[in-house]
Amino acid sequence: MTEIELVEGDLTRFRADALVNAANHSLLGGGGVDGAIHRAGGPSILAECRRLRGTTLPDGLPTGQAVATTAGDLPARWVIHTVGPVWARTIDHSDQLASCYRESLRVADELGARTVAFPAISAGIYGWPMDDAARIAVGTVAAASTDVTTVTFVLRGAPALAAFEAALSAVSGSR
Repeated sequence: MTEIELVEGDLTRFRADALVNAANHSLLGGGGVDGAIHRAGGPSILAECRRLRGTTLPDGLPTGQAVATTAGDLPARWVIHTVGPVWARTIDHSDQLASCYRESLRVADELGARTVAFPAISAGIYGWPMDDAARIAVGTVAAASTDVTTVTFVLRGAPALAAFEAALSAVSGSR
């Protein structure tokens, strides 16, 4: 069973085998977590992302999928990039958001990563309501079949931490 931990902090400073990047389709950096990962990780992450765009992912990374690169200067071995869905009030993209977590764990297993740190995917600039994002994230990770021993959600701010604490409490109570 995978242990789930919650911390408030800066993902780019968190030590784990793999850090998950809430990337955009281009894989070439952007705002939010994506921009922070690219800035802190240095040019080697961007170089690998460009290589992926030139070979296996010419159209970019599809929503809900995941791919790994070096972590560059980050305190991890790998960065797992995943593209979360943009929140839409009229269309349910919950399955795509859950897929981000499942696919990231699948890639982590392929890499042999045992510790993985996630941000709150899609809950920043993509507008997903934090309570719902936390419920999907924690529920998906708790139900996942993975060799990852510890998943840590590294969250920005007290409201995000509180939402994930509530989601973890709900999942823990149902086990």
